[in-house]
Amino acid sequence: MIPMVDLKRQYHKLKNEIDQGIQNALENAQFILGPNVQAFEKETAANLKTEHSVSCASGTDALHLALLAAGIGPGDEVITTTFTFIATAEAICYIGATPVFVDIDPKTFNMDIDAVEAVITKKTKAIIPVHIFGQPVDMPRIMQLAEKHGLQVVEDCAQSYGADIKGKMTGTFGIAGCHSFFPSKNLGCYGDGGMITTNDSSIADRLRILRNHGSFERYHHNIIGYNSRLDELQAIILRVKLKHIEEFNRERRRAAHYYSKQLAGLVTPPQEDGIGTHVYHQYVTLTDKRDAIMKKLTENEIACAIYYPIPLHKQPVFAEQFKSLSLPISERVAAQCMALPIHPELTNQQIDQIVTVIKSAI
Repeated sequence: MIPMVDLKRQYHKLKNEIDQGIQNALENAQFILGPNVQAFEKETAANLKTEHSVSCASGTDALHLALLAAGIGPGDEVITTTFTFIATAEAICYIGATPVFVDIDPKTFNMDIDAVEAVITKKTKAIIPVHIFGQPVDMPRIMQLAEKHGLQVVEDCAQSYGADIKGKMTGTFGIAGCHSFFPSKNLGCYGDGGMITTNDSSIADRLRILRNHGSFERYHHNIIGYNSRLDELQAIILRVKLKHIEEFNRERRRAAHYYSKQLAGLVTPPQEDGIGTHVYHQYVTLTDKRDAIMKKLTENEIACAIYYPIPLHKQPVFAEQFKSLSLPISERVAAQCMALPIHPELTNQQIDQIVTVIKSAI
């Protein structure tokens, strides 16, 4: 069997260090905002070249808290892509703001920046660019557009840890960058976890209060906050994996480039736009023979998936609100997209096996 991601194999590679770190934490019995959480925040800030790294309980919470800290709220409009995971839009709705969906670039699957400018109104307060599947959005253009219209930028980096544009990391362009440490991510823990990066000290201070019941000092609560703290044991796992993140991303790129060479003429492979460094959280192809290929892959015990089958403006929760909205590129991509296994441990021999099965299906 070839899984989408091989966490078991990766764990055995790092087992000794992870197990020792967890054992030490159990002996020390410091579990909430403990020394490993604090160390992880410092290490990620250094790794991503940002002033502040504030951990939280999930990538969804990262988006939610970042928008709150940025002062976005009821009556505001936030522009984002329709081709992303629901969490991006959920966070906008949590704060009482209104999501405004735009279509995508057919090659990168990232938001169409020209489409963003076309939907800016007096109510628009922020843009959430999503670095989908690990491909950086053209952030210099986004920031130029945001400055022109006086908008905040909150980056959704749930799939792009370690991606950069000319050495500047995703998550460091806007007022905040929101990261997810879901197990399958490029940098993933063994449960849920998240983080917000920012170069704004006032935003960082507000985030630290928001994630901890509105409290900076124990039993003194300045505002209504949330219980959104990264678990100490997850921080241990993430600290171990952080040491290998450049290697992990390099191996993902190696696997992706080999895939693209072998799949030429069979399906449309993902395309890099040359603006930033793609870190391939997912390897998403396009094909009009998706059902036949996925059936054959499944029969051969090869994992595959559809990211994403339904654009957000077509999801049941939003369908009535956006019933007159047509975003044809996202709708076409959703009907043809197919994700293949991608992870640092994936070998060229396994890719050859996958490609052979795809050829037989076609």
